[in-house]
This record gives sequence, structure tokens and C-alpha cells, in this order.
Amino acid sequence: MSVKHALSRGLELGRSVFQLGLLKPAARVAAKFRGDGLRLSPPTRTVQPQSFLPARYRFYRLSVSGLAARLQSGGFRRLVGGGSPRNRAVFLAFGVGLGLIEQQLEEDKRSAARCQEIQTVFRKKKFQSPLKPFTSGYRLEDYVIGKQIGKGCNAAVYEAADPFAPPVENEKCSLVQLDQNDTEEKKNPGPLRFSTTSSFPFAMKMMWNIGAGSSSDAILRSMSMELVPSCPQALPKEQGVIALDGHFGPVPIRLTAHPNVIKVYRAFTAEVPLLPGAQEEYPDVLPPRLNPMGLGSNRTLFLIMKNYPCTLRQHLKVCEPTRIQGSLMLLQLLEGVDHLCRQGIAHRDLKSDNILLEFDCTGCPRLVITDFGCCLAEDFGLKLPFNSRHVNRGGNGCLMAPEVATAVPGPGVRIDYSKADAWAVGTIAYELFGQPNPFYGTQGLESRSFQERHLPPLPASVPADVQLVVKLLLRRNYQKRPSARVAANILHISLRGQRVLASLDRARMDKLLDWLTTQSAVVLLNVRGPSRSSVEAELQRSFLSNIDLEDLRAAVRFIMYGQEHWQSVNALN
Repeated sequence: MSVKHALSRGLELGRSVFQLGLLKPAARVAAKFRGDGLRLSPPTRTVQPQSFLPARYRFYRLSVSGLAARLQSGGFRRLVGGGSPRNRAVFLAFGVGLGLIEQQLEEDKRSAARCQEIQTVFRKKKFQSPLKPFTSGYRLEDYVIGKQIGKGCNAAVYEAADPFAPPVENEKCSLVQLDQNDTEEKKNPGPLRFSTTSSFPFAMKMMWNIGAGSSSDAILRSMSMELVPSCPQALPKEQGVIALDGHFGPVPIRLTAHPNVIKVYRAFTAEVPLLPGAQEEYPDVLPPRLNPMGLGSNRTLFLIMKNYPCTLRQHLKVCEPTRIQGSLMLLQLLEGVDHLCRQGIAHRDLKSDNILLEFDCTGCPRLVITDFGCCLAEDFGLKLPFNSRHVNRGGNGCLMAPEVATAVPGPGVRIDYSKADAWAVGTIAYELFGQPNPFYGTQGLESRSFQERHLPPLPASVPADVQLVVKLLLRRNYQKRPSARVAANILHISLRGQRVLASLDRARMDKLLDWLTTQSAVVLLNVRGPSRSSVEAELQRSFLSNIDLEDLRAAVRFIMYGQEHWQSVNALN
């Protein structure tokens, strides 16, 4: 038997073994080999595995004849001693390995193509805001302002009436009446309640302007990060061409729409009005014409957004989500963070106060990430140059990821924020399941110095895969931490793919992809159904529009790691 024939027989044998599944350990070795050196390209372009092979591996893609000729020539032939029977056996075994690797590469190519087909279908279906578009609303005078609904360290938020719809007569009330109602509620406090938003569908955020000046250009440049989640029509035409400098110089990135990220519909500058509660709640930031002791400027930035009933923190004070609701809420936060990361944006101030909440048609909480004033949205991406301690690292020190909190400034130092928001989501998960956030309070952990073994356990009622995701998200070493996309994939598969979980394999993804194809058909059939705007439907569409073969494989590896971990724990108990 010649070397050429030995390799041919080996390749045929390798393909047969792989297709019949008779040698799963070998297939896993091939998958590991592929993962180490043969990673596929992003699914946005056609996959060509051989073009991604390192130079030392490219001979695996040669024809059998060409490979045999190379092996029989030169120093390699002298090294193995020509074509003796023993060496032909070596070539036969070598051919088996090549067959396994070749078959795995072909399967990866087919799997990546299937992922791309699904992704393309669902990316065409863009998220539509539930609010109807409107063409005006660029002046403060266009709005009827209601009571204060929120206050932070740099802004106050008020209800705002829709100026484009006829008001409901029996629900109209003046600012004086609203102020009187607030006074009565303070005198006779009752249980915490959240008002409906039908009379005031908008929320108006009035920024506090101290030191930015009173010109529109200066205000927009100073507060440009607030405009990151704004829609293309948010600014008036005459202000839409202003070069917004941002915190570090370049023009900030603008986010595309997503169901779990706030959308700013209007942004304009105007004179600061004397709104209900201003003298009592924030007198120091008022301009001198309203308060002689005030430090604020005469004009400031106003943002118009959808009015949500409450924040996540307010909701969790009066309601404990079920374990399914908690899982879906965690999944929504991961989907929102993944959407930011894909567009090169880091929020850097995630906390339950900066997450808004409403309920879908089924009563499931829908979460929306808001308040982008501390975000990183520059053209250098998610790696912030950190050459000085004066560089702003973010807003919430308690929930600052370890790699951010422990960074030391210096020449060439960059802070990687690609998984920092995902770490913050891991801490918020404790609140979603009825536990105090372990990084809050005087006795809380510090992200700079905590050890993973010190993390408190989640309640036993929390699903095992959710506990696994939280544990992975809170890893100190961000390189061992899953991305928000991979963590979301774990939850998607565990929530809806219970049947396929039992047959998952690190090397072969065909059964998982068959399940994904079925899920795609179901979602498309329900696109016009009554539940098309439900949280679960939005999550499924988000999952299918971001499918990537390598992210799916990483999620499978983490799931199998979790299964093996729990089996070993149960065996010890």
C-alpha cells in the first residue's frame, strides 16, 4: 500500500467514524484542535475555514495526492524512513485524524451558514417603538409638565403630557393641583403605589447645568453622552449638525433601538423653569433668577422619553418576582448589555435605580436600561486609555467590575470594559431573586478585593443554570468570564431547550441547530399573534438575530461544565 493509498483509506475511515459517531472522544479532540487554531470568522461574511488556518496547519487542507507527495519528499521522508509497512500504518492513523478534522471543519461550515441564515431573517425585523412618531415637540412650551417622578445626582425627572393627542377631560389637572395632591399624600402616606402613565405618556428629564454655560452648543457638548440612546430625529435640524465633543473629544456613538434600552425621542435646550418641588428638592442647582443662592445656569438640556411606571428598585421593594420572572428579567438585562457591547458602548453605571420597568400584555416585567450620562461611547471602543487618575472610570463605585476598580494608570494602560457591565448584571441578579446585593452596605463585599468563595449563595429555588450564569458573571478574572452574549445564550438554551440539553455535545452542534431552526419557525408563525409584543417573544427574536456559532459552542461548554459540577456536588452529598 502506497502512502497515497494509506492516506486515502485513513481519510475515508476518519469521515465514516465521524459521521457514525463511533469515536466521540476523537471528535472532541478534533473540536478542541479546531477551537485552538481553527476559529471561524464572524457570521456576517461567508465562512472559508481553510483561509483561517495558521500556516503550520494549512497542509491539512491539501488534496490527498498533494499531501502524499509532500510527505514522501524531502526531510520528512528521510525522517520517517520512506514507505515501510510500519510507516504506512502511521500514515493510515494520520489519515484518520485528518479525516476527523476535515469532517469537523465541513460541519462547522454548514453550521455557521445555518446560523447566518437565521440571523439574517431576524435582523430584518427591526424593533419598533410602541409610541407613535411625532414631528414637533422641540420646545419646552409644547409640553404640559406633571409631578416629579425621579431625581438623581445630575437631573430631575417629571411627567409630561402628550401634546399631540387630545387630553382626557376627567384626567386633566394643573400643576397647582398636582402639587396639592403631593402634599396630601405626604400628610397621609399609604402603601407604595405606581401611577398609570396614560395621561402622561412621556418622561421629561431636566439636566442640572452647573458650569457648562448657557449656550446650546456648550450644553450639548458638555452633556453629549445623554444623547447616546437618542433617535435620529431627537435634535432639531438646526442643532442636529452640531459636533458633539463628548467626554474625551470624539463624537459619541448613537445606539440603535432595542426593547431593553431606553430611547430618547426629543432633546432640546431651554430656560430652567421653576417646577413643582424644585425649591425643596434641588435649590442649589437652580439659576440665580429662581434662587439667589443657586449655582445653576439659566439654560439646560431637556430629554423626552417614554414614561415608565417605576424603577426596578422600586418594584423589588413591593414585589418579589417568581423564579421564571427573575430568570427572564436577568435575561433581558444581558440582552440589553449585549446590544450595547455590539455597538462599542459600555454603560458603566448599571444599578437597579437606572433600570426602568413596565409590564407586558402577559403581566411579565419588561426592563429597560436608562441613564447614559456615565457611559463610554467613543471611537476607540471598549478599551479606555487610562494614563491618568483624572480619567473617569464610571459612575457606580460599588458595582464597578474588578478589572476597572483595580486598574492602575500609566503609559499605554487601557481598561477593558467589554465584560464590565455583564459583571454588574451578575450583582443585580441577587436583587432579582430577593437577596440584598452583596456589594452594597458597610458590610458588603468590595469588588477590588473580594474572593469568589465569599459570594453568598442564591436561594435554593433559583434554577441551577441561573445560579451557574451568576457565578460565571462574577468571576474576578474577566478573561474567564463569559460575555453578555454567551451568558444570555446559556439562559436561552436552559429556559427553552430542555429536551436538547440531554443530547448536547461539545463537538457536534447539529441537534442544537435543528432545535434553533424549529424555534425560528415557531417565532415566525407567531409574529402576528396576540403575544408578538410580549417579553418572551422579544427575547426569542433578540436571541435568534444574534446567533453565532462560536458563542453557541461557548455556551454549550459552560452548560456541560455546570452539569458536571452539579453532578460532582451531588455525588459528594
